[in-house]
Amino acid sequence: MIAATKASTGHLLGGAGAIEAIFTILALKQQQVPPTINLDNQDPAIPLNVPRAIARLQRPEAVAISNSFGFGGHNAVLAFRNI
Repeated sequence: MIAATKASTGHLLGGAGAIEAIFTILALKQQQVPPTINLDNQDPAIPLNVPRAIARLQRPEAVAISNSFGFGGHNAVLAFRNI
């Protein structure tokens, strides 16, 4: 499942990575994924599972990845897992 929250929060500059990590941790803890808002016309040729409303996770041992891509190659990827 793929979800994006930037449309919900706006551009947070330096805080974006921290907020995304918090969203990811909360999604695992609550076993639900936040919706991706403003996605009106998903390309049918690209079959991605993108929730338009809050979605329940299928397995309690879920793993989630939070990607943060900034200007000038300032990139970070965090992986989280329920324990």
